[in-house]
Amino acid sequence: MTPKPIKSAAAHTAALARVESLMAATPNSAEEEELEVWTILIEKYEEEQFPVRAPDPVAAIEFRMEQLGLTRTDLLRHIPSRSKVSEVLGRRRPLSLPMIRALHSGLRIPADVLLQRPRLRKPRAIAA
Repeated sequence: MTPKPIKSAAAHTAALARVESLMAATPNSAEEEELEVWTILIEKYEEEQFPVRAPDPVAAIEFRMEQLGLTRTDLLRHIPSRSKVSEVLGRRRPLSLPMIRALHSGLRIPADVLLQRPRLRKPRAIAA
């Protein structure tokens, strides 16, 4: 099977099978070079067919908090008030540019993730 661009699910399945058969290739052999070519082709096809979206900014903050064992109070170093922390994590307030800068530098969350629009909750109607 000659390596060529993958344009269908069937071709993808065949390419995966070929890669599996080449996994025991001898180093510096023609099979190892073919394995590398197939791997690149498969990766390109999968990136196009199964794109991975960046996480929502609030989800990214919550994930980083969990990783570092942080609480909402710990976020006060990056977001200026308890009410703003609550509103951001409660999806009632978008991040401001100063918050994005502080979270990016302080928690090392990628800026492109923080710059996305979060899925905000709609405000509740006030009962009369």
